[in-house]
Order: sequence, then C-alpha cells, then structure tokens
Amino acid sequence: MLKNLKIIIFSFVFIAPLSVAAEYVIDTKGAHAFINFKVSHLGISWLSGRFNTFKGNFTYDDANPANSKIEVVIDTNSVDSNHAERDKHLRGEDFLEVDKFPEAKFVSSEFIPNDEGGTLKGDLTLHGITKALEIKVKKVGEGKDPWGGYRVGFSGKTSFALADFGIKKNLGPASKEVKLYLGIEGIRQ
Repeated sequence: MLKNLKIIIFSFVFIAPLSVAAEYVIDTKGAHAFINFKVSHLGISWLSGRFNTFKGNFTYDDANPANSKIEVVIDTNSVDSNHAERDKHLRGEDFLEVDKFPEAKFVSSEFIPNDEGGTLKGDLTLHGITKALEIKVKKVGEGKDPWGGYRVGFSGKTSFALADFGIKKNLGPASKEVKLYLGIEGIRQ
C-alpha cells in the first residue's frame, strides 16, 4: 500500500505539472483579431490604419509560456487607412509595393515571459526584407466560449523604422517610424 502511495505522489509531483502546448488558429473569420498601425503625419497629427486580411496560428503553453510561438501572414494589399487615394499610394512604389511584395510575415523565434506578459522575439519580413523584431505582449484572457470551444487572447505593441525595410519615402523626421498595435484571439484546435 505504501509503495502504491509513493507511485501516486511521484506521478502527481513529477508528471502532472508537465503540460502540453495547445495549438490555436487566429480568429480572423469572426474578426476577433486586428493588426493596426499609426505613423506621424508630418509631425502634426497621426495617420492610422489597419490590415484587413491576415491569417496565422500559434502555440501557447500556459504552464511554460517560454514554449509559445506564433506565425502570422499579412496580405499587404489589404492596407486600409479609411481613405481610398491614400490606400492606393500606400500600396504603390513609395511604400508597400504590393505587386512585388504581396505578403508580410512574422515568425517568432523566442518568447521571454515576465510579470507584465513578455517579449516576443522573431523575424518580420516586409517589403522583401527580413529583420528581427520584438513585440511587447500581454495576455488578455482565456476560457471557454459559448460555442463549445476554448480561446485565449493577447495584445501586443511594437515599432520599427520604415527605412529598415527598404521603404524610403521621406515624410519628415517625425514620420520615420511606424507603431503597430496587435490584438490576437486564438481558437484552440
């Protein structure tokens, strides 16, 4: 009897904490995810917009967040600043060149958890150039949804210089950097 009790305790202490990372698909069908941006307009105001079409998936391990990873692919032609002529300009040769570079992509390489959430490191490919990027991430929440599924959500923010990705259009010193704001809700598979 004592031997069986030791086995049960051993199993609970050493096996139970082992978790399996869950796979999630980003819920873009239900529009529960977004990729927004803003950039200074001549140092006077802000131009803001979003990418309407993207897809991705991620792995999340609540017991060991450092095992988490994500991959997101963005349709650059879906850029939307709520102004048709400006969007045409953003899609053109001065900025995104969507005919040559129809996709942008982020692939994580490491997640470093902290008390606030963590830092997601990875590579962003934009305008045909791949550069390292860090995203500050916060977990928003997780739980069962009304349709029998399970979801988890995160918010994130980062910024980068447009010139680092070969976008040379100069709108002045205040407009060199773009800020990204992300909201990701995933459905467990």
